[in-house]
Amino acid sequence: MTLRPLVVHTQRRPVVLFSQNYLPMTRIDLKRAAILLVTDRAEPLDFVGQSWQMRSARLVLEIPEHIRLTVGGAERLWKVPPVNRREVLRRDEHTCQYCGSRKQLTLDHVVPRSQGGPHTWDNVVAACSSCNSRKGARTPERARMALKRQPKAPTHPVVAFAEQFWKEQKG
Repeated sequence: MTLRPLVVHTQRRPVVLFSQNYLPMTRIDLKRAAILLVTDRAEPLDFVGQSWQMRSARLVLEIPEHIRLTVGGAERLWKVPPVNRREVLRRDEHTCQYCGSRKQLTLDHVVPRSQGGPHTWDNVVAACSSCNSRKGARTPERARMALKRQPKAPTHPVVAFAEQFWKEQKG
């Protein structure tokens, strides 16, 4: 059975997929939403929103903007990535956390290792080589250098999506 969309949509992934306990998890495309609905692994949610029709020879399927999984299973485990250069630069958006530069980035320990500072997400930031040299083996306060934002571990992707989804709903 081949389903074809009746309406051309402008968004690539127009359907929001919710978990069994109504946590918005991700956006999926119409094809994936249709498969989940036809196989009874998801159900439509009655939110006000857009919907699309997909037709086959035997079936007309209404796909709402929001669907909820009906099947459970072990939640996927998500591990906090290791503290390394690539992940810290990704978290800090390839920007020095002291001056905002995007050139010659290094890693800096907010509380220096020489003072017992750990190599953890809460203590490592991206810094340009000049800021890192200027700060030296001092804390930002002693060097009179303010951090643009406090370092923290990356957030679970589903939690990050849910936060963004609810912000969009309010605004």
